[in-house]
Amino acid sequence: MSEKEAPAPAPEWKEARERLRQSEPAFYELEPGGALALSLNDDGWMLEITPDGRLLCQAGMDIEDIQSLLSDGTPEDLGTDELAKQAKYYLQPIVAKFRKPLRDAGFDEQTEMTDQYVAVTFQRAVNFRNFDQVAQAVRWCRQQFVASKK
Repeated sequence: MSEKEAPAPAPEWKEARERLRQSEPAFYELEPGGALALSLNDDGWMLEITPDGRLLCQAGMDIEDIQSLLSDGTPEDLGTDELAKQAKYYLQPIVAKFRKPLRDAGFDEQTEMTDQYVAVTFQRAVNFRNFDQVAQAVRWCRQQFVASKK
């Protein structure tokens, strides 16, 4: 989701990317040759694998969506900071369900706020040279979110 300049892809990215797309057809490209993503559940969680070797599980809200929720047809114009705080408030229950298992699995948590969105991201490094480990990490993440639906 970041607009920062992307780090260089890992040398093994191209092969890992093809294997990931074969093993999990639900993956889609965020941009040609770039990160792969897939939806994890109806709460807006998304899994992303980046070319530089990061596995991300993230939930976010568009600032425009939060503005719609808060305005309720009124002309009140809240600043971006206030909208971001409200988005974090709405995201907390969604994030709280998954925080412990993700942290226990070695994911680092961070919140990113821009003028367009607020996202809570859990990330950890993966090694594309060990594809089985990468595929297992993807399966584990998906299982966490599928299990939460039950």
